[in-house]
Amino acid sequence: MPPLIALLVWFVLLLGLLCFDPARVRGTSGALWVPVIWMFFTASRLPSQWLGALTGQNWVANLQDGNPLDRTIDLVLICVAMAILCSRTFDWGGFLARNFALVLFIAFALLSVFWSDFPLVAFKRWFRDLGNYFIVILVLTDPHPLDAVRTVLRRLGYLVVPLSILLDKYFPNISKTYDFWTGVASYVGVASSKNLLGLLALLSGVFFFWDVVAHWPEKKDRRTRRVIFLDLAFLAMCVSLLSTANSATCKVCMVIGCLVVVGVQSKWGRRHPGFLKLLIPGSFLFYLILTFGFGMSGDLAAAVGKDPTLTDRTKIWAFVLGMHTNSIVGTGYESFWIGPRLEWFWNNSGLGHLNEAHNGYLEVYLNLGIIGVLLIIGVLISGYRTICKRLVPFSSFVSLSFALWTIMVFFSVTEAGFRSGLMWVAFLLVAISARVADPAPAMAPLRNPRQFLRQHQSNESSLLNPGRAEPGLATTRWRLANRSRI
Repeated sequence: MPPLIALLVWFVLLLGLLCFDPARVRGTSGALWVPVIWMFFTASRLPSQWLGALTGQNWVANLQDGNPLDRTIDLVLICVAMAILCSRTFDWGGFLARNFALVLFIAFALLSVFWSDFPLVAFKRWFRDLGNYFIVILVLTDPHPLDAVRTVLRRLGYLVVPLSILLDKYFPNISKTYDFWTGVASYVGVASSKNLLGLLALLSGVFFFWDVVAHWPEKKDRRTRRVIFLDLAFLAMCVSLLSTANSATCKVCMVIGCLVVVGVQSKWGRRHPGFLKLLIPGSFLFYLILTFGFGMSGDLAAAVGKDPTLTDRTKIWAFVLGMHTNSIVGTGYESFWIGPRLEWFWNNSGLGHLNEAHNGYLEVYLNLGIIGVLLIIGVLISGYRTICKRLVPFSSFVSLSFALWTIMVFFSVTEAGFRSGLMWVAFLLVAISARVADPAPAMAPLRNPRQFLRQHQSNESSLLNPGRAEPGLATTRWRLANRSRI
């Protein structure tokens, strides 16, 4: 098939899927297309990269200065998100109080601009990353927040997964990259590197797997069977992209995420919520003890088919730690990988033209020092407490929340998970506590009282108001809506 015909077929099928999606949820806001567009550029490439404006030396120069086109599009999306938020009833004071650890981290990042060697660059990056939080709040303040999260992640998967396969097959001049040292070719789809391709396949794969598990109890319903079939088709495409990316980290995280989803959704997990709360962070601590306490990182890497040096990551970590940055406050927000330090690393490390430490915790340390690391740990703990509050009453969303939290902490050991990117935005979607006045849903009669109870317990549960749901509210509404049918 000619490439242009293949592109046209993909576009027509995408429009048809979006219009006749069996998993489509009615009642969500049209404003959700703003976070979808934002996350699309976050998951794939910058607008200027899509237009071919950043190639060769232009790309290197724009690492520090940025690109006017990218800044303009980011600013427009941020302004639109802020305008929508201003039109909604939202308790900003309560939000800041409930997410104090995150607010403290953002405030310290802003403060670090003052000791950065490039304060203007650091501030521009901080402001751009501030858009992530507006985008996440925009999703969580939707009239139906749980459905909004599901809709955004589903639409993103619809966009990036098939398009990546299409580009790899029909447009290799766009999707093929070459290793700096060996010259080995690799296909990256819509992403800019194989690791980013693995990340988008990982997150989309975990989402579609979770959706299958969440819908499985109702598989006898005809519409639900169509949703499950669609999810399985996209899950297969995600597995194919993981194989193409050949990222051991993403493959392992995919398995971990799916196991967490199954464990939390199982009857055993529902009966032992307290054990789940200890098992997940306990497993991560056990991994850290084996890796760094007993020096078994090489053995663990070899066990999953990875280079014992974690593809030279241990060399990267040793070299950047030897550059002796300020251990207390770091070099300033997103200021380590620019200017003379970046040139020094490129010229003396012998590790290629990198611009990240391939470790999220180390990345925070280089930019924000020990204080920043402690703050990001506080964000992880706060997010985990928010997620744990959703275990009672139970909602299927909690299994996705646990999975993404677990993936974040493991993924950040070998990748820069806390930098502004798809992993960070996905984590925020499930870890932020944002309460908003949710109008009562229309009381349309339903055939199945269990369906109504399950729907409203999930929507009115602790996604926006953890720990304060009213167990009897859904039952009362069902009785009122179906008074003539009881």
